[in-house]
Amino acid sequence: MNKMIIITSATIVGLLGGAVPFLFGDTDPFSGWSILAGTIGGFVGIWLGVVISNRVS
Repeated sequence: MNKMIIITSATIVGLLGGAVPFLFGDTDPFSGWSILAGTIGGFVGIWLGVVISNRVS
């Protein structure tokens, strides 16, 4: 597995996940929903990075 692909996808998807509550009007970046969505996004990003890494190699 390529670590750089996994770390990059976890970072990008985690940041996007943390920004999702802004779409629903939650303007506090340190609210519980933003932290929860960022954590879930990070896990999804790790999974997506592993899938992409396995397909590339």
